[in-house]
Amino acid sequence: MKKVVLLTGAGISAESGITTFRDSDGLWNNHNVEDVATPQGWNKNRALVLKFYNDRWEDMKKAEPNAAHKAITQLQEKYEVNVITQNIDDLHERAGNSNVLHLHGEIVKKRSSVDRNLIYPWTDRCIEIGDKCEKGSQIRPHIVWFGEDVVMLPVAKSIVKEADILIVCGTSLAVYPAAGLINFTKSDCVKYVVDPNIPLTGLDFIDYEELASTGLPKLVNTLLKQA
Repeated sequence: MKKVVLLTGAGISAESGITTFRDSDGLWNNHNVEDVATPQGWNKNRALVLKFYNDRWEDMKKAEPNAAHKAITQLQEKYEVNVITQNIDDLHERAGNSNVLHLHGEIVKKRSSVDRNLIYPWTDRCIEIGDKCEKGSQIRPHIVWFGEDVVMLPVAKSIVKEADILIVCGTSLAVYPAAGLINFTKSDCVKYVVDPNIPLTGLDFIDYEELASTGLPKLVNTLLKQA
C-alpha cells in the first residue's frame, strides 16, 4: 500500500469558518503576535493570552469538517495516509482522519507551564487564571508559540521521508520550519499542491489551483482510481 502524506495549513480550516492568522482579515491584524503567541507575552499578561486562546477554542467547537477533511478519510481506504498539519483545531480528527500530527499544538489540549509532558484534554470549559497542574503551575494552552521548539518536527521529517505521494493543501508554505518539510521527500515522490494561490512556483509539483474543499476531493478521486 502506497504512503500518502498531506501537509495542511490554515486554508483547509478556513472553509469551515475558522479565522486564519495571516490573511488580510486574519487574527494577526487584530492582535499583536508578541502579546498573545510568545512566552514573553504569556509572562507579561496571562489573562490576555488565555482570552485569545479561549476564543479560538470556542470558535473551533462551532466549526465542522468540510469536504477536504472528509476526502482525506476516503483516501485512507486504499492508501496509508498521514496528515501533518500546522492547524491547531481538531477538524481532521472529527472527519475521521486517523494519523494526524499537529506541528503547532492542539487547541483541544492544555498543559502545565513548567512541564510540557503534563498534557490534559481541554473539553469542559475555558482555561482561567488559577487553573493549575499537579505541580502547582498555571495551566496554559497546548500550543507551540513563536520562539518555542517545534518538538514534533523530527517526527514529521521521518514521515515525509517515507512518502510515495506528498500533498500540500491550504498552506502558503511561508512559515518555517514547517515549510521546509517539502525538502525531505525521496527522489521519486510524486508531489501535489492544492491551493487557490499556488505557492510553489518553479518546483516539481502538480498544481490544483482551487480551494481545498473542491480541489482535494478531485485529487483524491484521481488517486483512488489509480490505486
